[in-house]
Amino acid sequence: MILDRPDLARQLDALRAAGRRVVFTNGCFDIVHPGHVRYLTAARQLGDALVVALNTDASVRRLGKEKGRPFNSERDRAEVIAALAAVDYVTLFDEDTPLELIRALRPDVLVKGGDWRVEDIVGGDEVLARGGEVHSLQFAPGYSTTELVNRIRGT
Repeated sequence: MILDRPDLARQLDALRAAGRRVVFTNGCFDIVHPGHVRYLTAARQLGDALVVALNTDASVRRLGKEKGRPFNSERDRAEVIAALAAVDYVTLFDEDTPLELIRALRPDVLVKGGDWRVEDIVGGDEVLARGGEVHSLQFAPGYSTTELVNRIRGT
């Protein structure tokens, strides 16, 4: 389900009131591949509902990705991610980091990929201060958007 920030916050408040654990992750998810699917499946197993916050097109460009990224629009990326069985909610964020969104949504578990050390995960301090958990999940070897793009281009 794709929701804006206020609607998502209400949904998550209701889940927490029912004793459910909310897991949060974020990223671009420009070209979804098996590594993403495995990562999101593992993230979902850490709680009762998984929220995926997607960078808007503008924020992807500000991240300094290669020219022409994202390849897929924010709406298309949201639709694909929302269709995955492991994902319960999708929302977009336009800020350079998801810190304000994490503060607003107050997840119980915060997850990023294995290229992030737990102590460097944006929003981790806020989640830990509320008694939550922060995890850095291993990447599936051999899968990355950059590698996929290079294979497509034959480089």
